[in-house]
Amino acid sequence: MAQHNDSAGKPDKDAVRAVLDAARAEGRTALTAPEGKRVADAYGIPVPDEGLAESADEAVQLADRLGFPVVMKIVSPDILHKTDAGGVRVGVSSSAEVRSAYCEIVGNARKYDADANVLGVQVQQMAKPGQEVLVGTVTDPTFGKVVAFGLGGVLVEVLKDVTFRLAPATTEDAMSMLDGIGAAEILKGVRGGDPVDRDALARVIVAVSQLTHDFPELVEVDLNPVFASSDGATAADIRILLTEDEPAERRRYTPEEIRASMKRLMQPSSVAVIGASNEQGKIGNSVMRNLVDGGFPGEIHPVNPKADEILGRKAYKSVADIPGEVDVAVFAVPAKFVPDTLEAVGAKGIPNAVLIPSGFAETGEQELQDKIVAIGEKHGVRLLGPNIYGYYSTWHDLCATFCTPYDVKGGVALTSQSGGIGMAILGFARSTSTGVSAIVGLGNKSDLDEDDLLTYFADDPNTECIAMHLEDLKDGRAFVEAARETVPKKPVVVLKAGRTSAGAKAAGSHTGALAGDDAVYDDVLRQAGVIRAPGLNEMLEYARALPVLPTPQGDNTVIITGAGGSGVLLSDAIVDNGMSLMEIPPDLDEAFRAFIPPFGAAGNPVDITGGEPPSTYEATIRLGLEDPRIHSLVLGYWHTIVTPPMVFAELTARVVAEAREKGIEKPVVASLAGDVEVEEACAYLFERGVVAYPYTTEKPVAVLGAKYRWARAAGLL
Repeated sequence: MAQHNDSAGKPDKDAVRAVLDAARAEGRTALTAPEGKRVADAYGIPVPDEGLAESADEAVQLADRLGFPVVMKIVSPDILHKTDAGGVRVGVSSSAEVRSAYCEIVGNARKYDADANVLGVQVQQMAKPGQEVLVGTVTDPTFGKVVAFGLGGVLVEVLKDVTFRLAPATTEDAMSMLDGIGAAEILKGVRGGDPVDRDALARVIVAVSQLTHDFPELVEVDLNPVFASSDGATAADIRILLTEDEPAERRRYTPEEIRASMKRLMQPSSVAVIGASNEQGKIGNSVMRNLVDGGFPGEIHPVNPKADEILGRKAYKSVADIPGEVDVAVFAVPAKFVPDTLEAVGAKGIPNAVLIPSGFAETGEQELQDKIVAIGEKHGVRLLGPNIYGYYSTWHDLCATFCTPYDVKGGVALTSQSGGIGMAILGFARSTSTGVSAIVGLGNKSDLDEDDLLTYFADDPNTECIAMHLEDLKDGRAFVEAARETVPKKPVVVLKAGRTSAGAKAAGSHTGALAGDDAVYDDVLRQAGVIRAPGLNEMLEYARALPVLPTPQGDNTVIITGAGGSGVLLSDAIVDNGMSLMEIPPDLDEAFRAFIPPFGAAGNPVDITGGEPPSTYEATIRLGLEDPRIHSLVLGYWHTIVTPPMVFAELTARVVAEAREKGIEKPVVASLAGDVEVEEACAYLFERGVVAYPYTTEKPVAVLGAKYRWARAAGLL
């Protein structure tokens, strides 16, 4: 029988502490199997009964007591991979075999490592057969303690079918992990097999995650295999590694502190430009020109010891000479001058420094970056950058950047870790007339990070959607906390660069970023309710479209199309994006059939065929909007002379507007196939609340799928 701690929910932390202290006292970074069992027992993790034999005779006695067959494993703090050392025997079924196996295991261990400290051989009950799974924890460089679950045994290394959650995990988290692997169906029983005990498996996941949370020095806990069956889950092997290194604590600010400094950064009354210049082509000139020409209503203070006036504004020899309070200091001076100038900014009491210059950690100058961080912390100055293009706060007519200006006000906040991506964001916004509340460069993120921006944008009444390009997260846990606070209020879209090993390597050379395992990022971002975009264009399209679409009230999606081929592709896209086609009830099917020709097809998709007049589109779309059982509409349009593109666009916009006047708010997306006129039709529809794209069936459905993912994460669906 598997042994476990009966005090469920009340782990024996003192017992674990005693085990860990004893191991550390001996200078060890790995626990032996018997020590691992004591830790497992303390946290209610079921493991087989076992004992330590220091001789062949003791091994036989233990096997007789436990009952045959047994498993035998070498016990040595110096041998972590027991199988590699020939130190494991499974299914030992008699006293003679036990005696022989003992001698063989010890002999193999001596050959493997002559200096190893061999404590004996563990004799263990054979675990009841079941599906082999893995439960463990790793210490991720971005997110800290993370619990992992997947298929176990040799399959974990071959298939890498593993899912992750932040530790400590809740029971809900654990249950979602069971469904989160590719082989989830195996756990439900296949080919007549019994399903595993999901509750028992979830308890193991929760217990392991709580263990590693309670004891940060546990760098890795590995239960592999865990045998999961219909009546329980038992960890047949447990490996625990310790670390002597204490993780460096990142400076953390309270949400109130973040909001106070961020408000002065994003809504300043006065800005100082350090390194301002009258010479065109200089960064200090471009920043000044953008601030002045952009109509910033506050005070602009150029700082340049060699000038009396810059662009019609009085120039100051130093920051100390500026009268009154200053909210933001924008740095346009070479990196080597930043530390001394930042000291002056701190002495002046300016709360925010926007560091445009490069030449810090991204070029290997980590020491210089550490120096400015220390200066900022000493004076309470928050640092944006270095190595950035600046930032835009459009609702406050602030363009503090050396790049091209942008002033179309709207509800989208966009951030990027890269200047090049920042300019792609700006170009996209201009080409699509996307209104933005802010565009912020983050660069090296020496201080201000995505979690600071999320904390501000979550409460910003001008921001409806937040989209972030990032190559790393300096504090993954702080980001998750901020995202969880933000997602119930508005969508958060993330483009995580460095998904591949090549991309991660490039990210490291670009910003000094440390890109963690992408699988961990993927699962933890999903856990936080963030919408992850697969590429830059998707991130920008999600950001543009999500504020346009109403929130769906249910899962029933209906396709209405004038082209059967589009209907098939749209159906595929709906499944690919995690949505479901509505099963049309007979009465609704009959209602649709009343408007379509006999050679059309009701059901779902509703195929009205390509030769139909505008009235057919209008009647079927109106029916789709007005029937309360339908929650979202996907329209497929085929360009014909009978119903030209702008005719389709105008009738669709009108029907949607009429429905909204009646209080009917449903997301409607459209795919338009046709000649170039469909581009104008799509723009017309987008401006009127219908997300429409030409020449693609995938993009409108992907946007709708993103809206559904956010609605679920926000608890609105």
